[in-house]
Amino acid sequence: MIAQTDLAGTFTLPDTSMTVNRMGYGAMQLAGRDGDKLVWGPPRDLDGAIALLREVIASGVNHIDTADFYGPHVTNQIIRKALSPYPKDLVIVTKVSARRGDDGSWIPAFSPEELTAAVHDNLRNLGVDALDVVNLRSMFSIHEPAEGSIEPQITALAELRQKGLIRHIGLSNVSPTQIKEARRIVPIVCVQNHYNVAHRTEDALIDDLAHDGIAYVPFFPLGGFTPLQSGALSEVAVRLGATPMQVALAWLLHRSPNILVIPGTSSIEHLRENLQASKLQLPAEVIADLDGIAARPGN
Repeated sequence: MIAQTDLAGTFTLPDTSMTVNRMGYGAMQLAGRDGDKLVWGPPRDLDGAIALLREVIASGVNHIDTADFYGPHVTNQIIRKALSPYPKDLVIVTKVSARRGDDGSWIPAFSPEELTAAVHDNLRNLGVDALDVVNLRSMFSIHEPAEGSIEPQITALAELRQKGLIRHIGLSNVSPTQIKEARRIVPIVCVQNHYNVAHRTEDALIDDLAHDGIAYVPFFPLGGFTPLQSGALSEVAVRLGATPMQVALAWLLHRSPNILVIPGTSSIEHLRENLQASKLQLPAEVIADLDGIAARPGN
């Protein structure tokens, strides 16, 4: 199979030897659901999940985003079953700072002691001696960045890095102030926040990170759209003979060379569609139309 990520190019994480294709894969949807409990328990089709992950690798993807609180534990265990022993160039990025309640809720687990335990959970369930990248997800607000010092948490992860359990550290759900605070303590290789063609509040941050060679990894490429914004995106997709997701991903890849995308899916068909976004050409007039989506009214 010919890798479909070539046209997206690659990015080397700062101060590392890790070069990844900019088109990655988010593993969140590998876990199942139990009634109203999302990202919970095993998938209905474990063999299908394993086949999907192997297709991810065969397609040229070498950056997988995960977390041990997906499932919980399920997603990492599936990754290990499907891919271990891991390809030498595969970079697995995980997140810490949350745990799951019995009702499926997402509960902050943000103390240094909880973060240390989470790192060990990730090590065990992924079956590795050291984690490539660990993202600290700020939990002062679950759904968006909120100010507050993350010094104790970053210090705890930095100590685990010194012990050789973590190779590199990233951040998620953070503000520029928190990024600066963390960088005073330890090198930061990536930032993972909510950003897409309709949600543009972090334009300046992305440019600042690009200047410093730090990766920016947006999540929810179609999240937070108003109906008018969704309609505008769909119109562009029809003109290009593509899906709205493909257009949204292609726009992100075009936006800045330090952006890495991690679309998630549990379907091989959708995986293949997503990867095709790296081959989608966006003419200048289309980019102008897409750039205008964020300015459209809210209803």
